[in-house]
Amino acid sequence: MQAHTLRSAALLALCCADIEVKCQQVRLLQAEADRYPLDPATRHEAPDGLPGRPATPRLIPPGEVPPRSPFTAEGHAALIHAICHIEFNAINLALDAIWRFPDMPEAFYRDWLRVAAEEAEHFMLLRTHLQALPRPGQAPGWDYGDFDAHDGLWLMCEKTADDIVARMALVPRTLEARGLDATPLIQAKLRKVGTPTALDAIALLDIILRDEVGHVAIGNHWYRWLCNRHGLEPVAHYRQLARHYSAPRLKPPFNDEARRRAGFTTDELDYLQQIV
Repeated sequence: MQAHTLRSAALLALCCADIEVKCQQVRLLQAEADRYPLDPATRHEAPDGLPGRPATPRLIPPGEVPPRSPFTAEGHAALIHAICHIEFNAINLALDAIWRFPDMPEAFYRDWLRVAAEEAEHFMLLRTHLQALPRPGQAPGWDYGDFDAHDGLWLMCEKTADDIVARMALVPRTLEARGLDATPLIQAKLRKVGTPTALDAIALLDIILRDEVGHVAIGNHWYRWLCNRHGLEPVAHYRQLARHYSAPRLKPPFNDEARRRAGFTTDELDYLQQIV
């Protein structure tokens, strides 16, 4: 496959199974985006085997992933690995939005390319931290792929492959927005651990949370833009989509401050409280 346009280059990066090469492709695409024609009208055929990813981690059902406590060395590594896996999936989710959905404004594709590049940076920061963590009896440390993971994010991506409104509603502003709620709770646990590696992880999560607010805001913007284009009421239509696609029920506590910065309205925050 050759990349002649921005969207075909995004598909090429999505297909790449080598994590280091994928991240490099995304960074280069972001840096050199102006070299590629956008070609928003082309409808690409989905190749087999999406997304490209390494042979590990082994993917298991979400309910079978063991608890990850940061209060042991291995538990800390497992927790960082889980977040690393989320960021890897987030790279693929952003790339998928670029190539899959035609006939959107140029800003849509630029937004998701920026997201993909920032998610790649998050992944590499977390992977570097993971590699530096001690692994009893072995050297070097841990790495991405050493723990089992689940595929919930990508499964929702597949479910919404034919509905861009559902994609914007249920991936960035639902599944990824859960990170806005979960990150402060994870940081609180790491503060109780109090080790230098735990404090390093807190600092990394500060960077990720800052950027993720912007990513969720992009999802909110384009969801509302699409609702306006199709004459849909955003809160009511979200309820329908959540039921139709069996979106996971969101659980409190909600990070209202971060969600407001990400563009959630008072009506949307009230709806979250109603579905608890």
